[in-house]
Amino acid sequence: QVQLVESGGGLVQAGGSLRLSCAASTRTFSNYAVGWFRQAPGKEREFVAAISWSAGNTDYADSVKGRFTISRDNPKNTVYLQMNSLKPEDTAVYYCAARFDFVGTRVNIYDYWGQGTQVTVSS
Repeated sequence: QVQLVESGGGLVQAGGSLRLSCAASTRTFSNYAVGWFRQAPGKEREFVAAISWSAGNTDYADSVKGRFTISRDNPKNTVYLQMNSLKPEDTAVYYCAARFDFVGTRVNIYDYWGQGTQVTVSS
């Protein structure tokens, strides 16, 4: 069982930056691929970014490419999502998720989820 805890959300003006963190409870976290997803009110949960266990492979949604960067620090059991040039449409609850295997973009392939952290971008 893997427990994930997100942090770093908040209120920021358009054009600003935030860094989200996803801390995992397991010491085998380095074996897991991790994804970030987001869900805005009334919308389905959508893929944002993902990183492989070794950090050698990353993937991004087109809407965040060039603005968001996913990274990980395996000795600290933590994955980060650096979000720059934030837009009001980035407002959502952001979730991290983990799976024991290759990186993926679909919600239903991830086995473990955090509780989410709210990101609000004002115009």
